[in-house]
Amino acid sequence: MSYNIVKEKLDNGKLVILDGAMGSELEKNGAQMDKKLWCGTSSIKFPEIVKKVHEDYIEAGADVITTNTYASTPISMKNYGFENSIEEYNKKSVLIAKKAVENSNKDIAIAGSVSASGSFYKLGIKTMIPNFNEQLKILTGEGVDLIILEAMSSQAEIVQAMIECSIKVKVPVWLAISCVIDNDSNEIMLGYNDSMDTPPEVYENFEKSLKKFSQLHKSPILIAHSNIDVTGKAIKIAKKNFNGIIGAYPNVGFYEKPHWIYEDNMKPEDFLIQAKSWVESGSQIIGGCCGIGPDLIKSLSNLKL
Repeated sequence: MSYNIVKEKLDNGKLVILDGAMGSELEKNGAQMDKKLWCGTSSIKFPEIVKKVHEDYIEAGADVITTNTYASTPISMKNYGFENSIEEYNKKSVLIAKKAVENSNKDIAIAGSVSASGSFYKLGIKTMIPNFNEQLKILTGEGVDLIILEAMSSQAEIVQAMIECSIKVKVPVWLAISCVIDNDSNEIMLGYNDSMDTPPEVYENFEKSLKKFSQLHKSPILIAHSNIDVTGKAIKIAKKNFNGIIGAYPNVGFYEKPHWIYEDNMKPEDFLIQAKSWVESGSQIIGGCCGIGPDLIKSLSNLKL
C-alpha cells in the first residue's frame, strides 16, 4: 500500500488504472442499497461483498482502489440520522480496502473518497466545510494513500471549497469533476446528468471552471461520472487548460434512487476503444464510475502493452 508506484508511473508518462464503480457493483453482487445512504451502509452490513468488489478490481488490474466512502459523508449521515456512526462507517471502509490489498500480495494504492454527496447548494458553503474537513481527517488518519475529491455533480463554489479544505492534507489529492453538454449552446459545461426523467444540471462553462480550479489545485484532475461521449470532449478541453495530469472515469446508465440502472451493455472491447482515444488525447489515469465493472476495467490492461 503505497503511492510511490503510482507516482513513479505518472512521472514517467505511464498509464495508471483506477478501479470502477462501487455502488452499482455492490448491488450487482448482492448488497442491498439503503434508501437514504445508498451504498454507504454496505461496509457495515455487507463487508465481505465490499471486500470482494475491491478484490475483483485488483484482479482486473487496478493500480488504485477507492474506499466505499462516497455515500458515507458526514453531512449525509447527520441528515439521515447516522451522526453517531460517522467514524465507524468511514474507518471500516478503509479497513476493508486494506484487507483486500493485503490479500492480493500486490502493491495497490488506496484512495479515500471524500465526496460532495449530500452537500446541496442550499445548505451553504459554511455548513459544508466542517463536514469535508471531518471526512478528510478520518480517512487520512486511517492511512489512505491518497484522497479523491469526488466533487462530481457539484457547483464550482462547492468544488473550490473541497479543494481549499484539502490543501493541508499530507497525502496526494486528486480532483474529480463531472461534465455535460448544454443542449442550448452545445458547449461542454460543469454539471451532470444521471437521470432519464429530468434534464441535465448545467452550472457553468467547463473551461472557465478549470481555470478557477487550477489556481488552487495542481495535482491530477479527473473527468468523472460523465457520459462516455462527453468524457472524450472534456479531456481535450482539460488538456488545453490544465498543465497537470488528466484522468477519466465515466459512467454508463442512470440513477433511480437507490439503484443504478444499467442502460446499455457496453462491451469490454468498446470501452477499450474509448479509453484508448482518451489516452491519445492526454489522459494518464483511466477507470470507471457508476455502471463500469471489473470486466471493463480488465480491458484497460491492454493499454499498458
